[in-house]
Amino acid sequence: QVQLVESGGGSVQAGGSLRLSCTFSTYTNNNYLGWFPQAPGKEREGVAAINPDGTATYADSVKGRFTISQDIAKNTLYLQMNSLKPEDTAMYYCAAAPGWKNCRGDACLTPGMYNLWGQGTLVTVSS
Repeated sequence: QVQLVESGGGSVQAGGSLRLSCTFSTYTNNNYLGWFPQAPGKEREGVAAINPDGTATYADSVKGRFTISQDIAKNTLYLQMNSLKPEDTAMYYCAAAPGWKNCRGDACLTPGMYNLWGQGTLVTVSS
C-alpha cells in the first residue's frame, strides 16, 4: 500500500512562509493529490489539489497565497505557503485518490474523495 509522509511544518509569524512536502512510497502520476488542513475542533478541509494532468484547484481562502506542485521524479508533493495568517494554523495532511475518481474543480477538494492519507505535519502561525 502507498505510504505518505509529510514534513516541513513549523511555527512562523504572520506574513511568513513555509513549504510542506509529502513523499509517496510509490509512483503517483495517475492520482489526484491534495492538501487538507484540520484546525482544532474543526473538520478537515481541502485547500489545494492537483489533477493527474497537472491542473491545480485552490480554496478561496488560499488563492494567491498557496501553490501546490509535484516532483514526479522524487515522488513528492509540495505546498508552498506564503503570506501566512493565524487562521492557517492547523495540522496539514496530504492525501491521494485514484485517477478513476475523475473529479473537476472544487470537487477535488472534498476530503471524502481521498483514500490514502499521511500522518500530518503541524503548522502554527502566530500574530
